[in-house]
Amino acid sequence: MEMHQPKSLHDLKTLRKPVRNANIESRQNLSPLKKLAVFITNHVGTMGFFFIIFLWTAVWLGWNSLGPKESRFDPYPAFVLWLFISNMIQIFLMPLIMIGQNLQSDHAEVRAEADFEVNTKAELEIETILMHLENQNKIIMQILEKLEKREEK
Repeated sequence: MEMHQPKSLHDLKTLRKPVRNANIESRQNLSPLKKLAVFITNHVGTMGFFFIIFLWTAVWLGWNSLGPKESRFDPYPAFVLWLFISNMIQIFLMPLIMIGQNLQSDHAEVRAEADFEVNTKAELEIETILMHLENQNKIIMQILEKLEKREEK
């Protein structure tokens, strides 16, 4: 097995790139509209949003079914306005959620690249440490052999 000369500490420091924070990088590259899409994606998929929609639906249907007849704005069995609004919510949320998921996916890729860089750097440093240890082991063995020869004489 051929022994490579291990890199010195100075060599490792010159090869070292600064560690980057993928989260900050990703956030800085987002436009205001993209930030809005990520915000919506993060909040629409929560129980809080579900409860708001559920409560709104219950109030809407309850008022239009049980409220005073002269105050009902979308009386049973029509609920046309509610169907229209619920469809509009779905139509607008689906693309926004998909945009947000794509942005989150891009962010995940940036994080994965940063992790890969750190892992590659760590691998090089570990390899260098192992080579230094191997060289030290060789030197120690040579010193021991010399000491044994001196004792024999």
